[in-house]
Parts: sequence; structure tokens; C-alpha cells
Amino acid sequence: MKKLLLPFLFLLATFSHAQTYSILIKGGHVIDPKNNLNEPMDVGIQDGKIAKIAKSIDPKEGRQVVDAKGMYVTPGLIDIHGHVFYGTSDNSYLSDGLSALPPDGFTLRVGVTTICDAGGAGWESFPLFKNNVIDRSKTRVLSFLNIVGAGMKGGQAEQDTSDMDARKAATVAMNNKEDIVGFKVAHFSGPNWQPVDRAVEAGKIANMPIMVDFGGSNPPLPLKELFLEHLRPGDIYTHAYTLLDGNVRETIVDEAAQKVKPHVLEARKRGIVFDVGYGGASFNYTQAIPAIKAGFQPTTISTDLHTGSMNGSMKDMLSVMTKFYNMGMPLPEVIKASTWMPAKVIGREGLGHLTEGATADVAIFTMRKGDFGFYDKTGYKVTGKEKLECEMTVKDGRIVYDLNGIADPVYAR
Repeated sequence: MKKLLLPFLFLLATFSHAQTYSILIKGGHVIDPKNNLNEPMDVGIQDGKIAKIAKSIDPKEGRQVVDAKGMYVTPGLIDIHGHVFYGTSDNSYLSDGLSALPPDGFTLRVGVTTICDAGGAGWESFPLFKNNVIDRSKTRVLSFLNIVGAGMKGGQAEQDTSDMDARKAATVAMNNKEDIVGFKVAHFSGPNWQPVDRAVEAGKIANMPIMVDFGGSNPPLPLKELFLEHLRPGDIYTHAYTLLDGNVRETIVDEAAQKVKPHVLEARKRGIVFDVGYGGASFNYTQAIPAIKAGFQPTTISTDLHTGSMNGSMKDMLSVMTKFYNMGMPLPEVIKASTWMPAKVIGREGLGHLTEGATADVAIFTMRKGDFGFYDKTGYKVTGKEKLECEMTVKDGRIVYDLNGIADPVYAR
């Protein structure tokens, strides 16, 4: 009997050993800014969590083994400014409208595991957004709730200050803390601070940040007053590197002097968050290049994803990240601004890093070599020799995108 048991016990031990990790990522260069990792490491995933990071893990321990040699392994990307409240309602713009996008078609394929819809839904329309998009998406969808109750319907609806109710917005946010991360002000063209102040009021009640898409009046309201008298530390100024036609928004860089303005530097020291929010018309190299040369990097990198921006110069999250890398922003800083920093800004510190025990959201990239052109809305073009490309995305411990079948086996059995 003892002789019969020995082979069985050996096979059992071998089988158990092989099942230590559901996914084992081997040989990749890990960049995890929260934990100051920037070196080749193996990553073991089990039960939806990061189970182990080590210099070498036996490949026999992985149910699926991913060969990431020559690739970068990072936390899943977090895009804090997108528009994914898609739908077919008439005259609805980015609130249950055709200009927004279904997240799963435009996130996972570029390493984005979490996206924040920036103001598509207001307190009135949030239940529809939650039912139709948040609860039905593989991508983790969060919301900056529009201070306008009806949401981002465009036109006069977004000028209606009577629909900007701070207390109602805060109540919906507090009742949906798992889905709502803050409040959004956008597209208001009046010469007053009422929308900003009501969003800040909601933010104070709910203890959440606000994101401001600022500008519209001519002459524009001054940024110094916005940063130093209205916003709080932790609040977000999006579209940071834009120059709009028509003198409706002040720039952060003095174009004549080619220097970042003193009150902008003061705002950063105060804790104001500067977000890219690239969009269809909200990024100019003439602002970004001098800012990056002066060391004024974005706190967070984001896309302002919608049907217009994705087919314009923006493209996707990796395109925006690559642009900042090609402007001289070190790759670990680009990754930090796309993972750990946005996680902190939106109060989701369980995301954006590869700490053992953390949620297993992982992105794997190659740095593609070639001759590439990167342009902005004006046609200003910058060339580069490198471009980030997503090979694999893991969300909650499951492979949700695999460009070239680098998992072995491709599908878990």
C-alpha cells in the first residue's frame, strides 16, 4: 500500500505546486512607482490579487505563464478623464449620447483598467449611468458627478445655474461612494464663479475633490483667483496644457516669456492637481513643451476620451503617455502619472500599484521602435523613435486583453 501511495502523493504535490498562481508573469521589467520598483521581476497573481513579486518564480507554479521578457509590466492604467456615458438619446452630447463611448471597446486594449467619466452624469441622470454603463462594464468605471443635475448635455443645459444643486449632488455622491469619486464643472461660459463654488460646496459636504474644465467667458476669469481663492488642495484643474482660441481661457505658460506663470507654480505647491485631459481641442505643444522643459509635469495623464478626440490627435491613453515621454518626461514618471497619482487623487489607493495583496490590475507594454509622428490640434508635429504599445491587460486577476497570445496556455483550462 505504501508503494502505491508514493506515486500518488508525488503527483498530488506536483499538481498543487503548479497551481500556486493563476497567472505568472515572467521576465518583465516592472515599473511600480508606489513601491519604487524599476527592475526585472516576476509577478504572481492568485484570487484576483497580487500574490508575489520576486526576482524569480518557478514557472511550474503558474497555471498560465506570461512571457514578458523585453516588456514593461506596470499597474493597470487609470484614466481619470474620459466620457463613457454612451447612449442614443437625442441632444444628449456626453450624457447618454452618441458622442460618448462604451468603455470596454477603448480601455482594456490600451492597458486602462479604470476610467472616470468626467461629468457625463449629474445627480438626476446618475442612476441611468450606473445601470447602463457602470454595472455592465468589465472596465472599472467611476464617476465625477456633474454639478449640473442633468449632466453634460451640452448647450444651454450646462449654463443653467438653477440646476446646480450642491446638496443634492453631494447626497447622491455619498449614497454611491463605491462609484462616485468627485464632482465636475464644465463648459460654463458665464463671467462668474457660481458653478465652481457650488461644486466646491458639494465637495466639502461629501469630502471629495472637484475637477474643473474652466473657461468660456471673454475676458477669461483669472486662473490665479481660481487656484488660490476658490479651489482646495486636491482639486483638479484639467486641460492644463491647452491654448483656446478667442481669449476664453488663460494659459498656464506665458507664451511670450516661455515660462510657467508664478501663480501656477504657487498653485502646485498649494496642492492643486494638474491633469492633462487631452481631448479634441485641449492640448497644445506650445504650452506643453516649455512646461515640461521647466519641470512642470502633469500630476495626472488622461485622455478626455470621446468620439471626437479618439479620431483626432489624441488617439488613446498610450498615445498621450508616449507624447509626454517623447517630450522628455522619464518613463517611470509617465507611469506614475497614469497609475499611482490618479489613484491617490480619486481616493482609490487600493489601485495603481503592484503591492502584494493589492487588486491585480496589470498592464504589459512593449516600447515599439520606429519613426513616429505625434501632432496636436493645430498640426504642430513632434517626431519620435519610440512608442508604447499594449501587449496584455489583466483586470481583477483575469486576462482581459492579449494582443499576441503571450499567455501559455492562451486560455486557462
